[in-house]
Amino acid sequence: MEMSLQVKKINSNPVGRKVLAVGIIGAAAAVSGCNVANTLDARETLTQGYVIDEQAIELVPEGSSREQVLLALGTPSTTATFDNEAFYYISQKRVRNAAFMRPRLVDQRVLAVYFGADERVTKIANYGLSDGKVFDFIARATPTGGKEQTFIGQILAGAAKGGPPSGIFGGGQ
Repeated sequence: MEMSLQVKKINSNPVGRKVLAVGIIGAAAAVSGCNVANTLDARETLTQGYVIDEQAIELVPEGSSREQVLLALGTPSTTATFDNEAFYYISQKRVRNAAFMRPRLVDQRVLAVYFGADERVTKIANYGLSDGKVFDFIARATPTGGKEQTFIGQILAGAAKGGPPSGIFGGGQ
């Protein structure tokens, strides 16, 4: 018994080879283009200050002690001792489109924890800017008009204008 191997030469069309080559190169360019687009995106987000953690806020209900607040949220950015003592946790988010450009403020938050005379939490507020006005994101309310501008209002108003807070440190009008 004799076995023979037959080899057939396939006549390929030169145009077909070019179309196949262009298709492979095009697919490779499309796939690598996705990675290049992400690499060339020079946008940078900078987060400064206290990063608010919603789960940590839930560990500090009204009536919590000062020690519980410090354990759950950590050391505050600043404190106030006016009528009622308060802890302020301040954060900012800035974005710059290229490394050499000045960052632009896109969000600023102040988490305020207010204490009563018994040194227990009486209120927690998460202030930020909504439509250019100071807004409490927990109570979903804006401060009423006719009130003197508070420390938090001064911080947020100064950030919205792009300069130092008004009324403190000699900034603003």
